[in-house]
Amino acid sequence: MNDNLHRILLKGGVTSPGELKDIISMLEAAGQKQVYFGSRQDLLFPLKEDEEEQLEGISTFNTDIISDRQYQNIVSSYVSADVFDMTYWLKGSTYLYIIEGFDFIPKLKINITDPKQRLVPLFSGELNFVASENEDYWYLNIKLPQWNTAAYYPVLIYSWDIPLVSKTIEDVYEDITDVEELFFIVNKRIDTNNKTIEKELVVPYLTFPYYEGMNRMGIDQYWLGLYWRNNRYDLLFLKEFCSFCLDNGIGKICITPWKSFIVKGIKQSCRPELERFLGQWGINVRHSQLEMNWHLPVDDLDALALKKFLVRSFDQNDISTYGLTFGISNNPKKQTHFASIIIEKNSQPTIVKEFEVRPTYNVLHCENFDPNTQTYITYAQDIDKIELPGLLMELSKAYFKQLKNDPTPKLTQTKVEQQLESRGIYQCTQCFTIYDKLAGDSKANIEAGTLFKNLPNTYSCPVCDASKSHFEKVQLQVDSFEIKG
Repeated sequence: MNDNLHRILLKGGVTSPGELKDIISMLEAAGQKQVYFGSRQDLLFPLKEDEEEQLEGISTFNTDIISDRQYQNIVSSYVSADVFDMTYWLKGSTYLYIIEGFDFIPKLKINITDPKQRLVPLFSGELNFVASENEDYWYLNIKLPQWNTAAYYPVLIYSWDIPLVSKTIEDVYEDITDVEELFFIVNKRIDTNNKTIEKELVVPYLTFPYYEGMNRMGIDQYWLGLYWRNNRYDLLFLKEFCSFCLDNGIGKICITPWKSFIVKGIKQSCRPELERFLGQWGINVRHSQLEMNWHLPVDDLDALALKKFLVRSFDQNDISTYGLTFGISNNPKKQTHFASIIIEKNSQPTIVKEFEVRPTYNVLHCENFDPNTQTYITYAQDIDKIELPGLLMELSKAYFKQLKNDPTPKLTQTKVEQQLESRGIYQCTQCFTIYDKLAGDSKANIEAGTLFKNLPNTYSCPVCDASKSHFEKVQLQVDSFEIKG
């Protein structure tokens, strides 16, 4: 990433249309035309020193422009709330209350996340608060800058103590060598409503979600995900989009760590107007998953070109990457990865700096292809660019092969065949959502056991709202089960 980029820190990746519109007006006053989204849910843009001085006092929201790289944005999975699966007690408002409790700009990287979602990484911070099954209590996974390995705080942290605990750790962490010492010092400094850990945190493996397009949210609302290939978001488009949100009572806009943004709570009555607006701007909202699940350095044209080359190779060879995420890194020593598979670009040896040398790459994948394991395994080193597609295709096949080793008990072959024969499974051709008569569709008030042919003609996909005619009957493969007698 270009370290000269300035930043605006959006706590938890959450902003309001009014605040974002104000930020855009401020950036336009400095001659900016575009803005980047950062992996920590912040806004990034180039700015000269004299331009920064001109912007002082312009923002009506008192927005700070951060040039000092030591300050960090708070990351949260608020963006996933009410959109993807959630811990039963965790609501969107809980994130907002916690985030508002931070009256300081942290220097440590702080993540506040729900383990039931996969869109926002759990452990990419230095203080990682992860929701537990105990209402309003969080695990705290810690990896301070001077530590080689992460450790869990020995108690659960109360929701409303998170800002205070974070500030206290920031004040004392520099000379702390282990988590026991940290716990002792923090407890001496502050009184908190801790809770005993009854069981260790177990993070389920979840398939990476599709986070783009118009999707159902409840009965009469939608959420919209928008993604730009090059991560260059046009300020004029964003400004007009904010106006649309303000005119239609939409209160929040959320930045994702994958350089996209999500807007929730779009009323059904607003959908036609929104679709016209997006169409007028030529916005494509159905990118291939081959190209969406990538984490690239910001404003790096070489990394973007490499990604395009690899995605094109996947497409030409009909390779599936569903559930996988990819990252490109220019600094092998700076391990800030949170993707399933990482392509590291090696630094050019000092001895040949004056010559044109083809770059080489390392390929790594995380244990079980799950970034939450925090363990990366080297698959290949010092590889030429032309060899990368083949290696990544091998890893894609290895990923799907290891999925068969799921220890969950399976049905016997006879029962599987009987169920498949009688089940009438239908799949949406637009977003691949399944309709299974055994489950029905509770959101559409379709009772379990209802045959697809008996669904009303007005039935639509609960995810992308495609009509009933866009569903096709599919045959599930018996060999996708691990058969046990």
